[in-house]
Amino acid sequence: MKLKKIAATVLASVMVLGLAACGGGSSSSGGGGGTTSSTSGGGGKTTGANLTINIWDTNQQAGLQEIVDDWAKETGNSAKIEVVDWDNYWTLLEAGAQGGTMPDVFWMHSNTVQMYMENNILLDLTDYVAKDDSTDMSKFYEGIVELYTRKSDGKIFALPKDHDTIALLYNKAIFDKYGVDYPTAEWTWEDMYEAAKKITEDSKGDVYGMAMNTSNNQDGWYNLIYSYGGKVVTDDHKGTTIGSDESKKGMEMMRKLLSVGAPQSVVAETGTDSLFMSNKTAMITQGSWMINTFYKAENHADYYWALLPYADLNGNGKAENEERWSAYNGLGWAANAKTQNPDACYSLISYLCSEKGQKKQAELGVTMAGMKGMSEAFAKAFDGMDVSPFLEAENYSLYFRPYTRKTTVWEDALQQKGAFLDPWQDPSDPDLMAKACENAQKIIEDAIAAE
Repeated sequence: MKLKKIAATVLASVMVLGLAACGGGSSSSGGGGGTTSSTSGGGGKTTGANLTINIWDTNQQAGLQEIVDDWAKETGNSAKIEVVDWDNYWTLLEAGAQGGTMPDVFWMHSNTVQMYMENNILLDLTDYVAKDDSTDMSKFYEGIVELYTRKSDGKIFALPKDHDTIALLYNKAIFDKYGVDYPTAEWTWEDMYEAAKKITEDSKGDVYGMAMNTSNNQDGWYNLIYSYGGKVVTDDHKGTTIGSDESKKGMEMMRKLLSVGAPQSVVAETGTDSLFMSNKTAMITQGSWMINTFYKAENHADYYWALLPYADLNGNGKAENEERWSAYNGLGWAANAKTQNPDACYSLISYLCSEKGQKKQAELGVTMAGMKGMSEAFAKAFDGMDVSPFLEAENYSLYFRPYTRKTTVWEDALQQKGAFLDPWQDPSDPDLMAKACENAQKIIEDAIAAE
C-alpha cells in the first residue's frame, strides 16, 4: 500500500480511458482475462473459472495466494496472483481498461478509484452484496466502505480488503550507542526532534537521527498536520485547512525534524527503508503494510515499533485523543466490468472479504483486515516483534487518508517548487515553510474547484 507519486501523464490517461469506457457494464461479454465458466447465477456460485488477479505488493503475494487457493478448492475454480510494481500497475491497468485486457480481479486505491467508479470500469457489486448473506458492510471500517461506494447513486464497486495505521520504527542498537532514551507512548514530536538532533550531532553526521521521505505523505508529514489540528482535506472532501495556523505549526515541526534528519537528496537516492536497514538512520515512520519487510530483515532483532509522537497542545504532558493522529487507508478488491466471469469474480472477492478470509489474512501477517475486530490476530503473526503500536493507534484519533475526485492533481503539485519542495530541500528557513503552507492552500482549493 505504500504511496508513490503518480505522474500527470498517467492521470491524463485515466481520464481518457474513462471516457472511452463509459457505458461498459457488467453484462458486457468482452475483455476478461480468465476462462469462461459455467454459472448457477445469483450468489456468485461458479465452477471452472480461471481468474487472473493483479496486485502491487510482493510481500502480500504468498499469503493472499494461500487464501485464493482455499477459495479455489471450495468452489472448483482457479486463480493466480501476479505482482506488478506500483507505477507499472496503474499504467497497465489503464491500458487494459481501454484495450480490453484487464485482469479479472485487482486492487483499487483511494488515489484513483473515483475516476474508475465514475466511468463504469469496475464491476458493479451492489446486487451481489444485497443477495450475499455473508457480506455485512457494517462490519468494515466506515471510511473504506465510503471510499468504494459511488456517491451519486450508492453503488458499491469494491469490498474493503484491509486497513492500515502508522507507527514509529527505531533501531535500539543506535539509541544505545549514542545514549538516547527509547521512544515511549509519552513522546511528543518535540521529544523526537531532540532525540534525532542528539544522534545526528553526536555521530557527526555518520548516522541520521531520523529520515522521512516527503513524497510518502500518508506515513509521514500528513500526520503532523493532523496532530497539530489542521486538515489536508476537510471531511466533506471539498476544502482544506493546510494553510491554517494549526497546519503551519505541524509543518514547522516537520521542518525542524528535517533539519536534523537525512537530507532529501540522500532520501531520494537511497530511500528511508534502505537507510534504516543499513544502520544509517535511527528512526523512520512507516505503515503497517511494511512490517514484513523489517520483520524479515537481517538486523530485525534491533528493530522496535512505538506509537507516533503526539503534539502536546494543551501543555498537560499527557497524550489526549485529539493530539495523536494516524492516517489510515484501505485497499479494495474490485473486478473488471467486462470480465467474462462476473459471478466467479464476486465469489472470490466475497471470500477474500469474508470473516474467514479476513481472519486468515490477519493470522498470516499479510496485513490488517478491512473488517473490524481482526487486529489482534494480526499482531500475533510476528513472533518476537511487538507490533502492538499499530493497534494502539486506533485508541487515539484516526483520519482517513485525504482524497478528492482527482487526488493526484494536487498531491503531485504539493511536491513541486512553489509548494513544499522548497522547504523540504532547504529546511533551515521557517518562513519558507509557512509560505509553502499558504501556497498549498491555494493549490488544493484550485484543484478541488476544477474537479
